[in-house]
Amino acid sequence: MKTWGRAAFILTAIVGLWLSAFAQGIAGEPIATKAKQVFMIEAETGTILLNKKADELVQSASLMKLMTAEYVFHLLKTGALKIDTEFPVSEHAWRTGGALSRTSTMFAALKSRIRVEDLLKGAIVQQANDACIILAEGISGSDAAFTEKLNARAKEIGLKKSTFANSSGLPDDGNRMTMRELVMLSRDLHDTYPEYFPYFAIRDFEWNKIRQRNRYPLFASVEGSDGFATGYSEDAGYGIVATVERNGVRLYLAMSGLGSPKEREDEARNILEWGLSAFEKRQIFAAGEVIGDVPVYGGTDSRVKVAAKTPVSIFQDKRLPDRVTARIAYDWPFKAPVEKGAKVGALRLYNGEEVLQEVPVYAQNDVGGGSLTSRALDAVWELLFFWL
Repeated sequence: MKTWGRAAFILTAIVGLWLSAFAQGIAGEPIATKAKQVFMIEAETGTILLNKKADELVQSASLMKLMTAEYVFHLLKTGALKIDTEFPVSEHAWRTGGALSRTSTMFAALKSRIRVEDLLKGAIVQQANDACIILAEGISGSDAAFTEKLNARAKEIGLKKSTFANSSGLPDDGNRMTMRELVMLSRDLHDTYPEYFPYFAIRDFEWNKIRQRNRYPLFASVEGSDGFATGYSEDAGYGIVATVERNGVRLYLAMSGLGSPKEREDEARNILEWGLSAFEKRQIFAAGEVIGDVPVYGGTDSRVKVAAKTPVSIFQDKRLPDRVTARIAYDWPFKAPVEKGAKVGALRLYNGEEVLQEVPVYAQNDVGGGSLTSRALDAVWELLFFWL
């Protein structure tokens, strides 16, 4: 979440009163969960439905294979890699991630060659460690070199806290992600790569005459679930990243710290069903509708009206009434001149202290530079503000 400048004005008197006719609560009493870390959002509005230590870094284990998949998808989409390219199976990949490793594997044969598409299916459907290492070596020459590119790519798509030590998620203290960034990553996979996202819904995949079922557990128990992945580490316990779309509503969920595969499945199913049944979409502001105004320093007018370019909606709890507050945050002092359409700051919707959503807001009128006298008076007010 971006912090806006030295100070942020909170226009609760203007924006809060505007919302009072609409807002009857967002997640007033969040659903109880045994997970240690959880984050869930509704996709269209970006409303946060559940947040429990969502920014705490945990060992991501196989869940970090989602980042490997994202980077390979990116190379395919940009033309830097071809889906039919074949990569060799090295002895390192065979020993570290193959059958000898006794970890998740696609049973790639030593010194054989495998197409990128098949390696992706192995990595996604079977969560195969050998598939990830083969991709890494084929693309970058080594797993270590690939991991450097993986970390750089993660920063490019906004994953600022997560770190990666290898391509597969095999045990390493350097493989750490947050639930918030796992949700960001899963949303990126769905929205940016519609041509490759269906790989996550493949129910089984056969390689080397060995057929394995997809390890994702919610296909049968949650209607509309079409991905993503599970993970386990001794440090973080059992985790899952999940998405579901039903009746035009898509949710993204990431959770960690569960005690068993069954507990993981049950908790994920219960939380997703709660999100789908207990909430409804409600529009708060139309596109271009004036939300409030912001003081302008040194201008011909003392304030500028602001609005969002797109409709502002929330995904609202139907059963638990609770007031939603709205605040406009911006760099203070906001100085003239201001051109119509210029970005001013952001509208933030809150449930208590929890930020549910943040939407950019833009100037709806021009404000010219003021006279020397008006600028001097505004300077006095600025000094008074900081003194008070």
